[in-house]
Amino acid sequence: MDMLNTVLNLFLPPLTIIFLFLFYPYYLLIKLVVCLYKHIRLENVSGKVILITGASSGIGQHVAYEYAKKGAYLALVDRRKDRLEIVAETSRKLGSGKVIIIPGDVASVDDCLKFIDETIHHFGKLDHLINNAGVFQTVLFEDFNQIQDANHIMDINFWGTAYITYFAIPHLRKSNGKIIVMSSGSANIPLPLSSVYSASKAALLRFFEALRVELSPDIKIVIILPGFIATNMTTPRFIEKYGSDFILSESVNKCAKAIFRGIARGETCIEEPSWTKWMVLVKNVCPEIVEYPLKYLFLRYLKPAYFK
Repeated sequence: MDMLNTVLNLFLPPLTIIFLFLFYPYYLLIKLVVCLYKHIRLENVSGKVILITGASSGIGQHVAYEYAKKGAYLALVDRRKDRLEIVAETSRKLGSGKVIIIPGDVASVDDCLKFIDETIHHFGKLDHLINNAGVFQTVLFEDFNQIQDANHIMDINFWGTAYITYFAIPHLRKSNGKIIVMSSGSANIPLPLSSVYSASKAALLRFFEALRVELSPDIKIVIILPGFIATNMTTPRFIEKYGSDFILSESVNKCAKAIFRGIARGETCIEEPSWTKWMVLVKNVCPEIVEYPLKYLFLRYLKPAYFK
């Protein structure tokens, strides 16, 4: 076994470089052809049942509106019932024929079972599960009053998504449906002041990559990797701490439109804004090029503002 690993250590790197040099251009050409085909043949979601967690605001709210415009039926989930009612009413006006709201907390196993059961009881099926519910973090890891205070981030962002996905799988298998999961660009790029948040999103990324293999071909999985998006989860905190929103923030409406188009095209991974994928590529090839500027940004601007 040691001999085999020694051989792989010696020969796999040059063979990989040769393979990429010879075949990567053809791979990109195939990707271009497939991309053009997907732009022509979009999924028709009219009459399909879409369950969206974290639907009362932010990306979840605006993705709901995009589905509503195309005539999808919606099951909207969040802890804030009053906000859900507003989103539901707007969705009906935009064109959704049937909308229900199901208040509850994704961090509760019982609530996650309730979300699925009530959706199936009302509509009789489930076509898309959009795992959007999540919480953000803007605190140094060492500044948690006690380490257990970080648990709720993982409970909502990771386990809440895993719970509801577990209960949805049998119904999505019947409809050959889709699981859409909201990870984050921070799953691939280190983000200061969000260590546990980044860990929860990285866990989602790897969990659903593995689940994609397990559930193929019955259920398709779409992983979303948003960059800096101006939502009410992040924007007020940036304005409070730093005086303005982050300069690279994209509007939540534009982000939601891009996500919906990607889902309809059958994409398996959606990075929005799309330029962020190139940062990940650079980081994988030469990590220092990305990490050093982030360290400078943190030490020069974020950390001093944080300690004001």
